[in-house]
Amino acid sequence: MNGDWLIRGRDGRLGAYTPTPGGEAVHCRAERRPGGAWLPLRKVGGEQRLLPGLAVGRGADGYAHLVAWRPTPGDEAGLVHSTHFRPHLAPLDWLPIGHPNKKGERTGTPAVAVDAEGRAHLFVRNRGKGVQTTNQKERGGWNGWHDLKGSRVDEELVAVTGESGRVEVYATNPDGILRWYQREPGARPVAADPLPVRVAPGSLSALPTSKEYTTLFFADREGTLHAWRPGGDPIALIAAAGPGPVAVLRCALDGHDCTVLAQRSSSGRVAFAAYPTEQEAAGLWWTESGPRLPADSRVALAEDAAGRVVAASVTPDGELRLTRQKDEPGLALAAWQVV
Repeated sequence: MNGDWLIRGRDGRLGAYTPTPGGEAVHCRAERRPGGAWLPLRKVGGEQRLLPGLAVGRGADGYAHLVAWRPTPGDEAGLVHSTHFRPHLAPLDWLPIGHPNKKGERTGTPAVAVDAEGRAHLFVRNRGKGVQTTNQKERGGWNGWHDLKGSRVDEELVAVTGESGRVEVYATNPDGILRWYQREPGARPVAADPLPVRVAPGSLSALPTSKEYTTLFFADREGTLHAWRPGGDPIALIAAAGPGPVAVLRCALDGHDCTVLAQRSSSGRVAFAAYPTEQEAAGLWWTESGPRLPADSRVALAEDAAGRVVAASVTPDGELRLTRQKDEPGLALAAWQVV
């Protein structure tokens, strides 16, 4: 999965989007009411068979945009999109977008971000290992594909919409981190200067942390987690709790603007850390919680309708667990529950 797969909808209900174990479908689960019990899972988009690699993005309107690959004739693949307006309602059917090279096999895990006007922007690695993009038109349908260039790009990209409403996308290659950004809302993303660092592929996460900046989190090849904002130098934070990207959330803790990180640790449990937003010098440390999870489990963070931090984990066989912040100082969490 790529993106924020635990999402608070416009009506305040939380919804979780998880692929089936073989990746051939996507399931959605939603709260019956905000903070309440969860409804049974349902399949997203009808009977369309999918390939592994789900991307999820949330708009300011609370709508979820899902993008995945589907098989097409001749052992090829194409991208499809679905919109989910309310977590407890059925998502729309999967609709075809096409292929970044017009046709061919699956080329990489897609990434999706939703701009201030509610239009989804899709990014995916192309056959030549550059980055290709397309976005929704104002009145339905999708614009043509555009090549953002780049070379030797790793499979997983990260797309994010800043507080300004402008979309950014990040990628890694053997030379470091690549970034494309919109100079103004609705404009085509342009390339920024690359960041020459030794980055572990598949370790990127991005979080809007102010009106001016998005903070990118990544692990280096030695396993140290860093935070970076364009125009500055990467800041070493802490040893990564485990492999893969950290889940990130900006929220209020005890009245302070904080950034919360969560990651499956090397022990298999979920590790949490928090620090004042954009004040990395304050320091942070990991605290583990919950049961041990199998390898390749994913972790997500969200804020519920009452402003409480919610953490979720999903195992490769689809088991979903949740914990919620207790009414106590700091980041005290209740016992994990299977949904």
